[in-house]
Amino acid sequence: MPGLTAMMALAWAPSSSANLRFGGGGGRKSASAMPLVKKSSSSSSSAHLLGRSRAWAATTAATAACDEQQPQTMELLRRLGEDGWVEEHMLSLLTPVAEAWQPADLLPAFAATAEEQRSQVAELQARAAGVPDDLLVCLVGNMVTEEGLPTYMTMANRVRGIDDATGCDGHGWARWLRGWTAEENRHGDALNRYLYLCGRVDMRQVERTVHHLLRGGMRTLEPFCPCHGFIYVAFQERATFVSHARTARRAALHGDACLAKLCGAVAADEKRHEAAYTRAVARCFEADPDAAVRALAAVMRAKVTMPGELMTDGRDENLFDHFAAVAQRVGVYTAADYGDMVEHFVRRWGVAELGGLSGEGRRAQDYVCGLPRKIRRMEQLAHDRTAQKEAQSVSFSWVFDRPVRLH
Repeated sequence: MPGLTAMMALAWAPSSSANLRFGGGGGRKSASAMPLVKKSSSSSSSAHLLGRSRAWAATTAATAACDEQQPQTMELLRRLGEDGWVEEHMLSLLTPVAEAWQPADLLPAFAATAEEQRSQVAELQARAAGVPDDLLVCLVGNMVTEEGLPTYMTMANRVRGIDDATGCDGHGWARWLRGWTAEENRHGDALNRYLYLCGRVDMRQVERTVHHLLRGGMRTLEPFCPCHGFIYVAFQERATFVSHARTARRAALHGDACLAKLCGAVAADEKRHEAAYTRAVARCFEADPDAAVRALAAVMRAKVTMPGELMTDGRDENLFDHFAAVAQRVGVYTAADYGDMVEHFVRRWGVAELGGLSGEGRRAQDYVCGLPRKIRRMEQLAHDRTAQKEAQSVSFSWVFDRPVRLH
């Protein structure tokens, strides 16, 4: 989730480590004594331009590698989609529709009597009253990111070799994409309905944020080759699993069993989806280790942005950064999690043990294997610098412009 963007930036630019980047009632509270963060700064603009220039350089390298790999990759994907591999190793991880949870299973039942409905909603709102604003900000940011699903399906369907040309193709990749989308669609629906019913957030501002995100789209590494795409989504699914699971645990600590159960159900889905994309990447490593490790390095170097990076409510141009900073402080998703995630995938895909690589492949291997240590070093520097700063807060329109502490 949010911290992935931050730590990819840090892995590129140590000088940015001082600024880590990371998808009761409806009235206003009095302003906090903590200073509010300005809406924009020249330093953040400079960092953004630096990140874009480096991403361009990484994209150039990725383009050459992708062009070189295209014929072999297309043939591999065709075989996997037609010979049963996708069905056995990925489609098997999807839950049959008859057994899958639905948002209605986890929220007040409107098939009940009017009195029962009122009682269930009142109970939900009573439990939600104990959820602090900072956790609500994390929840809204996660929900907005989930609501970007139309964009994510569109981007996935651009990838040659796994695309669903007719919209109802029968090959394994097309069936996976539609099945994955169907499961993911429940996440935004469920979180959105909870937020509407709990009465703790300004739903118009939340809905405007979703609207802006869908209009704004998302940035991806170009060209969006299958191996690059699988790697990206494996990271993204693991990050969302961590974020939703942590939100569930914190909701339980604050006495909201409904929210805890809901976020736990979403996290379980993300874990299965992570497993599927991890298997796809592992198959790429088996087929062409040199190309796969170079693709992994290209994704890491490109400062890949998370799906919600372009979110805005129409007021705060740095909304994603502010949401991410709150997630870091609360512990829903942290910079340290990204280092752990890179280390996990390096181990899972056996990157350190790869042999017979080209010169470029060995350089990519060294870079990727050294990343976790570098990320943790930069995270510690950032943590130390943040600890020396004066506490800062920013007003979030999602919670009726109440100030929420960033660090």
